Amino acid sequence: MGIRVPDFDAAIAWYSEKLDFRATPGFPMGDKTFGFVSPATDDGFSFEVMGGPGADDRPAYEDLPGSLKLTGWHHVCFRVDDVHKTIAELQSRGVTIVSEPRDVAEIGRRFAFFADPWGNLFEVIQPIGTQR
Repeated sequence: MGIRVPDFDAAIAWYSEKLDFRATPGFPMGDKTFGFVSPATDDGFSFEVMGGPGADDRPAYEDLPGSLKLTGWHHVCFRVDDVHKTIAELQSRGVTIVSEPRDVAEIGRRFAFFADPWGNLFEVIQPIGTQR
């Protein structure tokens, strides 16, 4: 997955400071800078970060239903041990919370959504009870 941002350094700083992601050094290609960020404890997954001029803004989502109006990729999901603790930590770091934790018994999951400053959505999810 690639994340397009207007400022490479700002994106690397946000993902590092807010989500504890690890970053590779960026490399230039024309007027853009490319690099990768990975979750702190996952060496098998990374996002490509593409930064530089010419990026149009995405909508700033204020709630989950509003985010469902656009086609295309909607979000990336991370499994966590405790959605409530994860969201509390993200809130303490100033991350925009788009959907507070809620349980969906039909799928045996608890989830919540948050967004980066560029309108990209992320979900945190944990199993609850007995999954059907």
